[in-house]
Amino acid sequence: MRWGKRGPLMAALTVVCAVTVLSAPGTAFASVAPAPAQQAAPAPTPTPQPTPTAVPDKDLEKVREKLDRLYHDAAVATDAYNAAEEKTKKQSAEIVALAKKIVEGRRKLERLKDQAGAAARDQYRTGGLSSSAQFLLSDDPGQFLDDAGRVLQGQRAARSLMAEKTRTQRDLQRYADDAADRWQQLDANRKAKAAAKKKIEKQIDAAEKLQSRLEKKQKERLARLEQEAAQKAQTAWLDTGVLADVHGKASAQGEKAVQYATQQLGKPYVWGAEGPDAFDCSGLTSQAWAAAGHPVPRTSQEQWKQLRHVDVEDMRPGDLVIYFSDASHVGMYIGDGTIIHAPRPGRTVTTAGAGTMPILGVVRPDA
Repeated sequence: MRWGKRGPLMAALTVVCAVTVLSAPGTAFASVAPAPAQQAAPAPTPTPQPTPTAVPDKDLEKVREKLDRLYHDAAVATDAYNAAEEKTKKQSAEIVALAKKIVEGRRKLERLKDQAGAAARDQYRTGGLSSSAQFLLSDDPGQFLDDAGRVLQGQRAARSLMAEKTRTQRDLQRYADDAADRWQQLDANRKAKAAAKKKIEKQIDAAEKLQSRLEKKQKERLARLEQEAAQKAQTAWLDTGVLADVHGKASAQGEKAVQYATQQLGKPYVWGAEGPDAFDCSGLTSQAWAAAGHPVPRTSQEQWKQLRHVDVEDMRPGDLVIYFSDASHVGMYIGDGTIIHAPRPGRTVTTAGAGTMPILGVVRPDA
């Protein structure tokens, strides 16, 4: 994308507007009020909604498995949303920085043009004569030679001035092109955020509708099934003897991270949240380590990609345990085979057995 002759200045104005619009959580548009009707139509009779079909008791295990899948898919979409959000913040900052460079470059170019104009006017005052002609016509050849030296310096300065002007114009065009690219990326990430948000809400809505079909006793039974499944997974993990070799002691920063995470116990899970009143899984771990003075990536997938991997047998309090093959969940190890994590919508920050979910691996922020 190219900007026209007025590109740099227009780019500076345009990209700032782009940041304002594209980085907003949502853009509202005023609707045109309809013309008043001559006569109010009678309100339609509401259609009765069908009562949700009850779930047979024998299908509760299937319900538990389906809920796990729905919330897992919501977690994957949440990671995508958070990643797009982080990119949006970064690109917004880059666009603002480029806009400032464009404005500063434009001012510099105007100064250079003024200097070039002054040099041209000075040349006009000399009549445009060659140095040889000025020497022959001079009343004081000695003074002319002194002046000629200054003229030579002036010519060099003029060439330097024109070269700097060309560089500034080239820089302005590059800044404008870069800003246009960032703008397109920002728009793409905003669309990615919107798509991820839609998927999150769809998965959570499906899970809530499924749970709404359960009677009170069935919900209690479902909770017991979830506890039993978690306990079974934790027992199987412990039976491998993995904790026999886990004796790592938390670092000073790790202790601070664990302390922060512990202080958040009982706060609700909200997708996309990173405190202080609510968290999602990676929002909790990233904020805990930020509080410890060691920032880490925002999403569980990036935490898995960017942080140093350690063996499960070598983990210590403060390390992050990454779950599922797609790294869609994360918790913080606090010792004794236990993690603190923000589980899923409808739950609160809590402790759980480290082996209650499929472990992908362990990463250490302060390696």
